Parts: sequence; structure tokens; C-alpha cells
Amino acid sequence: MNAPVLVDAHHHLWDLSQRPQPWLDDPDVASIRRTFTTEDLRSTATHPIAGRRLHGTVVVQCIAEVAETEDLLALAEQEPLIQAVVGWADLTSPAVADVLDQLIAGPGGGYLRSLRHLVQGETDPAWLQQPDVERGLRAAGDRGLRYDVLVRDQQLDQAIRLAERFPDLPQVLDHAGKPDIARQDIAEWERRARQLAAHPHVVCKVSGLITEADHTRWTTADIRPVWDVLVSAFGPERLMFGSDWPVANLAGGWNRWAAGVDELLTGWSESDVDALLAGTATAFYGLESVAGGDATAPTT
Repeated sequence: MNAPVLVDAHHHLWDLSQRPQPWLDDPDVASIRRTFTTEDLRSTATHPIAGRRLHGTVVVQCIAEVAETEDLLALAEQEPLIQAVVGWADLTSPAVADVLDQLIAGPGGGYLRSLRHLVQGETDPAWLQQPDVERGLRAAGDRGLRYDVLVRDQQLDQAIRLAERFPDLPQVLDHAGKPDIARQDIAEWERRARQLAAHPHVVCKVSGLITEADHTRWTTADIRPVWDVLVSAFGPERLMFGSDWPVANLAGGWNRWAAGVDELLTGWSESDVDALLAGTATAFYGLESVAGGDATAPTT
């Protein structure tokens, strides 16, 4: 009988000696301005959730460079912990189809499952509806890729329009659309999140919530109002756990978030727990549904 597993559907890695991360120049993130490797993740991610230990992960791009995606794909080919890569390509480029073909044909290209752009940093309130962007999204969908939607709460309207205009493109909302947990100002976020959840081809990552809360004082009580909305709107079968490590270190780290999720799952059925901790991510990203083993253990 296969043992239940835990999938971290959203984390990052970077080696500052190989590839700069300019966003780390911000003084607010000085504490994570260093290299983070898969071995760092293994040694950090030790807290079980619902008795499960980390088995596999999805690594997600940070910067708008194809070269970073190439690095992550090559790493995935060598690293058994990583089961999928969310990469970046310039969706606005006329050559985006060729770039995607090159990534897929290159080292580790089979691990490329989704694309992401930091729409949260775009000033155009309809960036996702730009004709060039939509052309790029069609190119991604034609190659069997998914799309990770990274927007802030006030940008959710364009995520809704994206869902309406691309019903055949599987989409996942990263970090639940970044609700303002610190101020407990979530009414408009909830309205838009429920509207987005009405589209069955959209799923949602329960990730990045602790960095939207008070970094030092958050408790599960602060997270629960957002958690309850997500469970009500999407249902466990369309939610997936993500750590957002090492960014999560700004607000307590992998284990503290894992402990919070463990508490929030109290009273859940085993099937619902399995959906959020492994099943939704496995289905969405096309991961190997291989149970058993402990991916936090050092590889040999």
C-alpha cells in the first residue's frame, strides 16, 4: 500500500554566484539575500503535515530571464526532489513559440509544465489581455503548458478575464491572489476570488499567505478567514499546498507555515487532505503520482 505523500507546489531556488536576483536588493528582503539550494530545502522542510513528509516539489521562476528557466530545467533533470518547473518566457515576443520549443527540447525540457510572469509588477490594469500576451498564452497552451497567475488582490479582475477568455488553458492562482491579511481587509478580495473560482479550469495555491500577514506576529487565526474563503470557493479538490520558500523565511519559514497548515487541516477527511497536499498539484502539473519514500532524505 502506497504511503501518502506531500507535494510543495511552489518554492524557489537561486544561486547568486551564478545568476543575480536584482529584486533581492530591496532592504526589506535582506535576510534572504543569499544562495538557496535544494539541500537547503531538504534540511529546512522537516515538519510533517497531516503525518506526511515532503516527497516532491514544483520550483518556480523568480526573474524575467529565459536563462533562469534553463538553469531550473537542467537542475530538475538531476534532482529527484523537483518534479516540475514553472518557467518564464516573454509572452509578448513574436518569437515566443520558438523559445518554448527550444526550452522543451533542451536539457530537462520535459519538466517544463507551466509559465509565469510577474504581473503583480505591471502597471497596465489589463496586461493579461494585451493581444501580444494572449498570443503568447495560446502558444503555451498549444504546447500543453499551464499558466501560473501572479497578481495582487486589486488585479484579480484581469485574472477573471483571463479565465473567461482562455477556458481551455489550465490556470492556477499563485498565493491566492495576495489578500491583505495584515490589515484583515479581504472583502473585495473575497468577491473577486469567488468570481474567479466559478471557472472550473482555475485552481489555487494556498501559498504566500504568511508574507501577506504580519511577518512576526501572525497566527493561524489571522490566516483562517482567507483559508475558509478558499475552501468554500474552490473546494479542497482545487487547492494545492505551497510553501513559497525561501520567501516564506521572511515570516517564519517552511516549518512554521507547515505547522499552521497542519492545524488548519484539523477535522478534514483523508481524501480532502490528500487533494490539498498532493492530489491537486499532481493532477494540475502532471507530476509522477508515485507515492512512498522520503524526498527530504539526502540522495545517494
